[in-house]
Amino acid sequence: MLEQFFPHLKVDQLWAATGETLYMTAWSGLATLVFGIALGVLLFLTSRGQLLQNRTLYSIITVLVNVFRSIPFIILIVLLIPFTKTIVGTILGTNAALPALIVGAAPFYARLVEIALREVDKGVIEASRSMGAKTHTLIFRVLIPESSPALVSGITVTLIALVSYSAMAGVIGAGGLGNLAYLEGFQRNHNDVTLVATAMILVIVFIIQFIGDRITALLDKR
Repeated sequence: MLEQFFPHLKVDQLWAATGETLYMTAWSGLATLVFGIALGVLLFLTSRGQLLQNRTLYSIITVLVNVFRSIPFIILIVLLIPFTKTIVGTILGTNAALPALIVGAAPFYARLVEIALREVDKGVIEASRSMGAKTHTLIFRVLIPESSPALVSGITVTLIALVSYSAMAGVIGAGGLGNLAYLEGFQRNHNDVTLVATAMILVIVFIIQFIGDRITALLDKR
């Protein structure tokens, strides 16, 4: 049916490209969630006045986060080619895009995590510390639960950024909707293919945003 309105579009290619985009977004999003929370918690706990205050460690992590967060993604992909080839064995395909996606997104999310943790009521933190709560208890019983709406909102924004990153990665051979729009659409001057690929990316973004907003609303106790 789609071919009637978009003569150059091959539906099987569209679904395959959509699956590749979802694959890259899901796996890199999961890794970003884990590494981003770990980095964000470490940033928060080692900052001034916190449980593990360490000015040197905080400064080092801050510099690393700021550096990788600031590098344009398309340049980051190129910089990480040797690293990607070492751990994946190739620089083409969806798996090859994952290291760059994770390295690009995790520092961004880590900063959002740190901001979310700073919004936690200091009274709740002090009360937990006064009762002798250990570090892991403070993290998993106080900080993360209390900041969960902001954490979900942050990962929603990050996942949407990852969809955009995956489209850029597709231009240099990672697959997905970006690859479809570039190779089958732009290079062959098939504007209908580019249009459909773009529309599919927008659909994915809207779905992620809707789900993220719903979960945030459910977790928000205010």
